[in-house]
Amino acid sequence: MKKAGKHPRSAQAPVSVITGAAGFLGSHLTDLLLKRGHRVIGIDNLVTGSVDNISHLAGNRSFRFIEQDVTEFLFIDSPVDYVWHFASPASPVDYLELPIQTLKVGSLGTHKALGLAKAKGARFLLASTSEVYGDPLVHPQPEEYWGNVNIVGPRGCYDEAKRFAEAITLAYHREHGVATRIVRIFNTYGPRMRLHDGRVVPAFVSQALKNKPITVFGKGLQTRSFCYVSDLIEGIYRLMLGDYSLPVNIGNPREMTMLEFAEAIIRATGSRSRIVHRPLPQDDPRQRKPDITKAQQLLQWKPVVPLRKGLSQTIAYFQTRI
Repeated sequence: MKKAGKHPRSAQAPVSVITGAAGFLGSHLTDLLLKRGHRVIGIDNLVTGSVDNISHLAGNRSFRFIEQDVTEFLFIDSPVDYVWHFASPASPVDYLELPIQTLKVGSLGTHKALGLAKAKGARFLLASTSEVYGDPLVHPQPEEYWGNVNIVGPRGCYDEAKRFAEAITLAYHREHGVATRIVRIFNTYGPRMRLHDGRVVPAFVSQALKNKPITVFGKGLQTRSFCYVSDLIEGIYRLMLGDYSLPVNIGNPREMTMLEFAEAIIRATGSRSRIVHRPLPQDDPRQRKPDITKAQQLLQWKPVVPLRKGLSQTIAYFQTRI
């Protein structure tokens, strides 16, 4: 891998456009880029994002916010060095309620964001997902695995939107020479997650803080791997500044069952909650663990935040929201 450096055209501060900038991950990426000297133009239609996530940036001259749907034409009246495409509903609750919008942002939105990168001669990074692997038959999941996805199932709107997004991203790379990057994001947690977005971390933490029963689906033997948000964003930053165009997994390979994770949340919160079991949702993946060999070799990246520390910071955030 070549040593990452400044964009060759950026004699001054590089300019980054982030779609989904008011979301959980987009807002953390915004913070990192500002700290590293970028000027950031954030775009979000606030369907699942929140201005609360970027309110601390009010008055920051290096940050500009545009409230817009990214499926519409993106007009930026300045040079752009990097386009980071993070816009999309990203939790089961969101994309089950917004299936058409999810498909549109993955297809039309990705097309518009790629068009902006092409027009500006900018590098482009797609925030893809481990959901492209579906309910995997290969474990852990390497980037070469093609997946096991139910196209017409309830999760298909999200899975297929991201699979299409990857395909068009590489088509722009091959046809138009756009410098593209694709990150496949595995389960990530941290401050600024929405309390009721349906993902396991906010669900378990909010139930535990209220001493309510913690809902585990099935027997709780399905596995996930949880990466703290600062680790993820650092890996994504390194990927953008690198020179590898094919997908790269970024996540924490420490695998836990949902039952183990529920017990960890109870310990971390000191909760009196008990665990209750509910039927498994349709197409819920049985196993999820990234093979991060490529990230380690290409980016010299691996997660460094231990679960106990990450949960402590996440729980402290949710305590201010309950």
